Amino acid sequence: MARDRRYLALALAIAGLGLAVPVAASRIAGALGALDLSATKETSVVVLDRNEVLLRAFTTRVGRWRLPVTAADVDPRFLRMLIAYEDRRFYAHHGVDPLSLGRAALQFASERRIVSGGSTLSMQVARLAEPREHRSLSAKLAQMGRAVLLERKLGKAGVLDLYLRLAPYGGNLEGIRAATFAYFGKEPKRLSIAEAALLVALPQSPEARRPDLHPAAARRARDKVLDRVAAADIITSAERDAAKREPVPTGRRPFPLLAPHASEAALRRVPDAGIHRLTLDAALQASLENLARDAAARLGEKLSAAILVLDNETGEIRAHVGAADYLSEVRAGALDMTEAVRSPGSALKPFVYAQAFESGVAHPETLLDDRRTRYGAYAPENFDRGFEGTVTARRALQASLNLPAVALLSEIGPAHFLARLANAGVRLALPDESAPGLAVGLGGAGISLRDLAALYAGLARGGAMPALVETRDTGSPPLNARRLCEPVACWYVADILRGTPPPLNAPAGRIAFKTGTSYGYRDAFAVGFDKVHTVAVWLGRPDNGAVPGLVARQAAAPVLFDTFARLGPAGGFPEPPQGRLVSRTATLPPPLRHLRKDTPKTFAAAIVAPLKIAFPPNGARIDLGLTERAEAAAPLALKAEGGVPPLTWIVNGEPVGMPELRRQASFVPDGAGFTRVSVIDAQGKTDSVVVRLE
Repeated sequence: MARDRRYLALALAIAGLGLAVPVAASRIAGALGALDLSATKETSVVVLDRNEVLLRAFTTRVGRWRLPVTAADVDPRFLRMLIAYEDRRFYAHHGVDPLSLGRAALQFASERRIVSGGSTLSMQVARLAEPREHRSLSAKLAQMGRAVLLERKLGKAGVLDLYLRLAPYGGNLEGIRAATFAYFGKEPKRLSIAEAALLVALPQSPEARRPDLHPAAARRARDKVLDRVAAADIITSAERDAAKREPVPTGRRPFPLLAPHASEAALRRVPDAGIHRLTLDAALQASLENLARDAAARLGEKLSAAILVLDNETGEIRAHVGAADYLSEVRAGALDMTEAVRSPGSALKPFVYAQAFESGVAHPETLLDDRRTRYGAYAPENFDRGFEGTVTARRALQASLNLPAVALLSEIGPAHFLARLANAGVRLALPDESAPGLAVGLGGAGISLRDLAALYAGLARGGAMPALVETRDTGSPPLNARRLCEPVACWYVADILRGTPPPLNAPAGRIAFKTGTSYGYRDAFAVGFDKVHTVAVWLGRPDNGAVPGLVARQAAAPVLFDTFARLGPAGGFPEPPQGRLVSRTATLPPPLRHLRKDTPKTFAAAIVAPLKIAFPPNGARIDLGLTERAEAAAPLALKAEGGVPPLTWIVNGEPVGMPELRRQASFVPDGAGFTRVSVIDAQGKTDSVVVRLE
């Protein structure tokens, strides 16, 4: 009897407290001091794609998964079920519910045990925000006071958001978003009725009901929730019965691990940010990670692969696959091979041709000699050790012949070639910082896949180099005023590469592409572009070991075409620029018909001064009245010194008139802006300047 009286007294005390809540809770709240929620603000660092899809998440400093989330991120049906089950009067009370406390007291008095604690969602959040080791009346009173303070400070929406972020779901899972990824592998935005019911039940006893450890207990708790929300008309009886037939998950799923290298780079750039938004596309990233993994697996256990996809218009990176398998030690998956400096083999040849076309040394239909040639101690050979004789520049580049490329680079000059690439923002790494030689055009210098992709995107953009962007947190993409080459020269190269024979079973003419195999079969590159995208692919061993038989056309090119196939419909091709010269070899200006190294006999004995453009001077700004009426614009005078006539003048890649014995000419520009002027003499010697016409 004495024990019964104690239970009754305690129940009456709790009930009395419940009836006095409006006054008592306010007094308790005032006595507890300021509310400190700083510990609740820490969440897992997350990396999102361009559409806010989770790419990767990191645990908190204490090893917990607590992903940022608000009620707007959660299935509304789950919220209705949660409130109906946990706190039906959530929107009616001010943190503490007197009716709930009274009901708890009566249950305690009749059952002689705690059936329910009378806690509101706000009181549960208070307990999660300030955890206490022991359950006691004083702890409950403090919890009530804190609940009132929470609602005053955060309001109902803030309290609900805090519950969704802090509620325990077993193990190191905190918050509904972490739970849905761990148990269902998805965001909490769309949940089935069975999934929502399980998530309502778990926080009441997260360890005892963990579905990965205690699936039977999890099912019973879930079904209890289903019965109650069905009784509250949140779901129908048919929906309840169907939900009960669904199995509960019996294990935890891994959290997303997409674009790990890009994610880690984002953290290095802004280490204090909690949310990182990248320009990547999660679906494309996942597809290409699988593609890279499969490609490397076919080639050998120590090989890796890297893929970059660029948006040509914006310079944004749409996919960044740094390795074939991030978690593989054998494949050195932790290394981001898009940043590794490797020999690109023949993948640099297009830029030799672009400079040759721009400076007037050659045209796509210029004849080049593919035969044994020695440059001092350097005697280059073709990949197959054979020779094709006399070929057009178009054929030479499409067949990736080495001798014609070296001949053009000899005319341009290796130092000039590297300087132009450096001016475009790309620096090649020379072995032991040695002086540049003719081998640089065949892969005798190092470059990263990222820089190589930027160069090809520059071709796709008519010579305007993109500023590569991988994060959306920096506002508008930065401008890049650097130029790779003039539009006509870029289009010539793109048109040639578009005609390169594709790999077996790949569509012809869809993209412009080039492959490159480095010395010793260490690296295989394939880079291609259409109007919309540029894709760069690398295959090889991260430790720079040789891979016998690794040929880019056979290994990397199929991956390139497969990537474009996964990008969707063909993106078209850049429009031909004005000023291009469409001609056969026979109708080209004489100096452009053949890359000649011999001096015409009529000038053999003469001492010839070097060819030089006397006017306009390089870098000059020349006022021709182009900003006024077009018909009033003055012609630009052209004057050369030295060289062997006849001279051919080329402006922005287009010949001006016919070859002349005189050293003077003129032309009328069609608009203001930067203009490249080149001159070629009878020996094929050239000089070029860039001026700004106004």
